[in-house]
Amino acid sequence: MWSWEHPGSLSCLYRERDRVTDFTSLNLLPPIQRALQQAGYQTPTPIQEQAIPILMDGQDLLGIAQTGTGKTAAFALPILDRLAREKRQAGPRAARVLVLTPTRELAAQIHASFIAYGRHLGLTSTVIFGGVGQHAQVQAMARGVAILVATPGRLLDLYAQKHLRLDRLEVFVLDEADRMLDMGFIHDVRKVIAALPPKRQTLLFSATMPETITELANGILHHPARVEVTPQATTVERVEQKVFFVEKANKIHLLKKILAQKTADRVLIFSRTKHGANRLVEQLERANIGTSAIHSNKSQGARERALAQFRSGEIRVLVATDIAARGIDVAGVSHVINFDLPNEPESYVHRIGRTARAGREGAAISFCDATERGYLRDIERTIRQTLPVEEEHPYHADAVAKASLGVSVPARLSRGGRPSTQNKGHRQDASRRNIADSPGDRTNSPQRTAHTGKKDGSIASKILTRATAEAQSERHREEEISPRNGQRPKKRLVESNPQENRQRPSWTKTGNNGTANPRQKERSAPVTGKRERQVVSRTVP
Repeated sequence: MWSWEHPGSLSCLYRERDRVTDFTSLNLLPPIQRALQQAGYQTPTPIQEQAIPILMDGQDLLGIAQTGTGKTAAFALPILDRLAREKRQAGPRAARVLVLTPTRELAAQIHASFIAYGRHLGLTSTVIFGGVGQHAQVQAMARGVAILVATPGRLLDLYAQKHLRLDRLEVFVLDEADRMLDMGFIHDVRKVIAALPPKRQTLLFSATMPETITELANGILHHPARVEVTPQATTVERVEQKVFFVEKANKIHLLKKILAQKTADRVLIFSRTKHGANRLVEQLERANIGTSAIHSNKSQGARERALAQFRSGEIRVLVATDIAARGIDVAGVSHVINFDLPNEPESYVHRIGRTARAGREGAAISFCDATERGYLRDIERTIRQTLPVEEEHPYHADAVAKASLGVSVPARLSRGGRPSTQNKGHRQDASRRNIADSPGDRTNSPQRTAHTGKKDGSIASKILTRATAEAQSERHREEEISPRNGQRPKKRLVESNPQENRQRPSWTKTGNNGTANPRQKERSAPVTGKRERQVVSRTVP
């Protein structure tokens, strides 16, 4: 059965297929199916079910699916099948497939997936990213590989040094495309795309799809099929989500109380900043809670050790920032705790996607203080649901729950920007049941009216003061009005020598010794303000 999507959309002609119950129905090569059985995979996920046949037909693809729904296998399996059916060498310093990812952890995870799924195919692959020496990466690329997984920065470095070439590429995969934009990699991505051959298969995968990604896709995809298994920015249904209103100073105490529960056996905590992540580790270590942190300031070795300890159970708490969190694929994460709410609502979806993976259940707990109410509002609008509030805890802050949204920081800030708090308390808290409503026009608000009245009163006061000053000048003959540049009138006494009231020359006469005459130096200055009164003090008894 054939059907058409709206002609204005990115999707082109696609085929509606019957429900696939196992991987054998996808016509993958037997070695790939054997590897899937060894990995314990039996039934494809919705994104895999829809994307794999399209990619095996050679089409470009725009794929949208939640984190943890099997996006990696959705593009890795058909790519491996294609490479195995069309065996040929890429050539020195070249690759047949390039997968571009935003973070080192995600690159390492994707590379491991290719190795696991293609273990019986004998294909070569490598991964390159920053934070480690490039010598081993250069050696790996010297003879060429079938599959290259990379981050943009190190890829462009090696490309500029002519240690690799991209003109023989057959398949290009841009994974986590929205995060690429959020992290400022858009220029690097465009440089990579400019080096690719025009004839290629291109794939874009992401959990969210803002308009900027759609524009990028229009420029690099050729008649793509669009696969969207869930609405954009929806959360995993198996995650139990709750929000805790708490004062900022009590967040650490609430966190320790939650970690003391027996059900919190493997916990991933998110901090908005690297400094905050380090501080959390110190505080939890003092409470004898085994903890480690990963963020962009950590070396690659330290990040890998922390992940290995978390996977093995040596530590049960891992603190991470949003940038480092992409690629954290650890089985059995029981809780995701947002110690700080993200200032980008899409990051909330990626955060809580670290739990409830592979069909399991999980819990997502979000702490919210008074400065984060705006973040919470934007998150609820993005995921199209209101998060349930948990009040049964000793640190519940009713004042925070009822706080005005005006005190929060805007959801999106430019790099280096700081929030404005000049309108604190002026906005009224909208009903949490009407989170989709946009704030109305506040031009005629009572606050604006009161402010305008205050300004008018100030002008009237200035006019009255000026009129009083003019009346006084009429009564005192020894004072004269000398307004300059629209400023308030200045008062000065009438000097005894009328010649001194004339305009002073701009030049200064010097004495025989070449130094300026002090008296002439004083007269050469403009007769205004403080200088004026200094001259008067020496000429009038």
